[in-house]
Amino acid sequence: MPLPTPGGRDAPVPPDDAGVSFVMPVLNEQRYLRRAVASTLSQDVPGPVELVLALGPSTDGTDAIAKELADADERIVLVDNPAADIPVGLNLAIRTSRYPTIVRVDAHSELSPGYTRRALDTLRRVQAANVGGVMRADGRSPFQRAVARAYNSRVGLGGGAYHSGGAEGPAESAYLGVMRRSVLEEVGLFDESIRRGEDWELNLRIRRAGYRVWFDPALSVVYWPRESWTRLIRQFRATGAWRGELVRRYPRRTPLRFFAPPALLVATLVSLVAGVAQISRRRPGRLTVLHLPVAAYAALVATGALGRAGGRGWRDKAWTAAVLPSMHVSWGAGFLWALVRGARDTVDTSRLDGRNTPLP
Repeated sequence: MPLPTPGGRDAPVPPDDAGVSFVMPVLNEQRYLRRAVASTLSQDVPGPVELVLALGPSTDGTDAIAKELADADERIVLVDNPAADIPVGLNLAIRTSRYPTIVRVDAHSELSPGYTRRALDTLRRVQAANVGGVMRADGRSPFQRAVARAYNSRVGLGGGAYHSGGAEGPAESAYLGVMRRSVLEEVGLFDESIRRGEDWELNLRIRRAGYRVWFDPALSVVYWPRESWTRLIRQFRATGAWRGELVRRYPRRTPLRFFAPPALLVATLVSLVAGVAQISRRRPGRLTVLHLPVAAYAALVATGALGRAGGRGWRDKAWTAAVLPSMHVSWGAGFLWALVRGARDTVDTSRLDGRNTPLP
């Protein structure tokens, strides 16, 4: 029997062998798709499974690989996602799928062995509508490994549970997510007007409907970050812009940690203005205090880079020290721009060419 859990409505619990539908948005994933599909279909799941790939307009041969995989395994189903947007592709895949539990997977990630069975057990035990675990970022090149360290660090992405771990329990959102179809249909699936942060917004509606969103640190997924500086910056600028849009839509629901990057930009601008004023007056005066927030941030980055989380050698630590402000500044710039003007049609262009995927 499920254990009692704090508050909320109990989500339906289908029979153990009712089946699982994996859904995966795919775009320009020639390098990663085979491993993502293999880690998905190797999951030990009671009952039937299917994997629905929502194929965006790739330019790198991804579609040919997807067709080859589908021809070799009848559990793989292909649907076209010409819009390339993540929520559109997810909704297409969910509507195409058949089974009562939906497992979101991304083509730039790999599920750990036992992930799905553990998630199903957790869903049943706490009668949650959605359960997620920890994103374990990893990299192959020095730059990608530095981005992975930043993802896994509290300094990098603000200490959210699915980045840095924590105790099991109710959560604000869930990374990827293992979800009950009936609840998704009740709340209306993903909002297709939101191009990034769609998972946070969906989980907000799930919680508003009274259901539980649950974090289980025993669940982990390997995530491969962006592979170049320009793509990382474009990704984070778009992510920040859509977070700014979500603040406009839900001003009372955004955690304070999301205001840290835009506050950094404002503090930097104030520090620059104060510096110019000090130089022109040829004396420090009382304006020196206006440099303290930026100095504190620099100390925080240095602490994160020089510590164990920054890597092993000085090169690793230097990469980490460079990547952290790149992420924060681009995210903050996008946030401030969208807070004033709205995200509008902001697109994550980092995934429109090369080997990148639409990820949250």
